[in-house]
Amino acid sequence: MAKILVIDDERSIRNTLKDILGLEGHKVEVAEDGEQGFTMASGTKFDAVFCDIKMPKMDGMEVLDKLRENSPETPIVMISGHGDVDTAVESIKKGAFDYIQKPLDLNRLLVTLRNALDRSNLVVETKNLKKKVNSKYKMIGETPGMLKVKELIDRVAPTDARVLITGSNGTGKEAVAHWIHEKSNRASAPFVEVNCAAIPSELIESELFGHMKGSFTGAVKDKAGKFEQADGGTLFLDEIGDMSLAAQAKVLRALQENRITRIGSDKDVTVNVRVIAATNKNLREEIEKNNFREDLYHRLSVIIIHMPSLNERTEDIPLLVDDFIKTCCEEQNFPTKKISPEALEELKKINWRGNVRELKNVIERLVILCGPEITAEDVKVYANVF
Repeated sequence: MAKILVIDDERSIRNTLKDILGLEGHKVEVAEDGEQGFTMASGTKFDAVFCDIKMPKMDGMEVLDKLRENSPETPIVMISGHGDVDTAVESIKKGAFDYIQKPLDLNRLLVTLRNALDRSNLVVETKNLKKKVNSKYKMIGETPGMLKVKELIDRVAPTDARVLITGSNGTGKEAVAHWIHEKSNRASAPFVEVNCAAIPSELIESELFGHMKGSFTGAVKDKAGKFEQADGGTLFLDEIGDMSLAAQAKVLRALQENRITRIGSDKDVTVNVRVIAATNKNLREEIEKNNFREDLYHRLSVIIIHMPSLNERTEDIPLLVDDFIKTCCEEQNFPTKKISPEALEELKKINWRGNVRELKNVIERLVILCGPEITAEDVKVYANVF
């Protein structure tokens, strides 16, 4: 059931819409002029608004302008008379979802409402998904090393500069890449991730650049690669230190020319992609060993962001633990558990070879196995299981 507001100075229109939409199971409120309608919409969240264009006190276009400022996500359907069609078209340019011409057509009315509600639901789902993404990739920490990382993210995100993220496994390199994308001008475009270490060397080129049907055994249809999929957005090349030299050469060309070529094709495809790379290896050492191209390194490392290990920022452990406990309790439907100061001190003493990822796993184990308060003894028993 949706909550709908009808704003129209004609009583017959208001009553007709209220009856029709009410029979469809919606809750409908009505306003007899623009001023009253705007007041009602300002104080209550509606799923959709039907608004007449010509009304006393405040006309529909003025209502539209004000509602777009106050409630930009609410779909507004304008109701136009025969002489108001040009104005109705103008209202679409100003952000109205659609317009319906008088006399009202019942089928058109219901289809328009359904489409408007579908869009509202999509907006809500997208917001919820974004919240989940943001909650998964939190940047928690107030130590000098983490503050430096956050500052670099804020400074580099609005640009298109390429970024190389370094640090040990489990430090949160992926989170840095996501936040750079989320804070960039490309945030509404795709964020495409490639784990270079997880893809066999013979398949990495097809994965990155795509292929044409029949170009090799198993290529049963044309396929766009990750560069094309990320067009307009961000391509995150995780563990790029594990990429083959052949693939590195093609990535270098893509970065130099903003063009890629699918396997089996003789046509170039222009791409507009921001590349962020990450590695747990020392790429300068890999260059000395002839495992990594120096020219590619210089292309990728315009900005270098180093993620400190958890052992280098143990003062952040209480903040991380608090967030992990809360998240884990919510996921497991447990009452929120507490942790004693002594337990936190025990956690600080541990050598965190797996960094933040290992800490998160340990906290999940403690939440599941321990009582309402996690004690120092619990940490001694359950944290070191190797």
